[in-house]
Amino acid sequence: MLIVAGEIRTAPGTRDDFLDAVAPMVDATLREPGCRAYAFTPDPTDATLIRLWELWDDEEALAGHFASAHMADWQARARELAVTGREIHKYTVAEATKLGD
Repeated sequence: MLIVAGEIRTAPGTRDDFLDAVAPMVDATLREPGCRAYAFTPDPTDATLIRLWELWDDEEALAGHFASAHMADWQARARELAVTGREIHKYTVAEATKLGD
């Protein structure tokens, strides 16, 4: 299992533009084989911060995502948005256990 997680910074006043633009790509990605979770979430305390969270079955599923037409469309669209920074990491998970009930 893989986790992709990170932060994206937008210029002040443009976070909603980013979230509106990314919504079609999120919808398409959630239907991809091997995608368990995929979200761009606004930080409740910082109006310029978006948190990214992805959960994939394996490298093959993630590679398919990167090769998808909707990802290519998104990458072209993203160049037009006021992103001021990003830091995204991929984590390989050997084991996961549920916490609490």
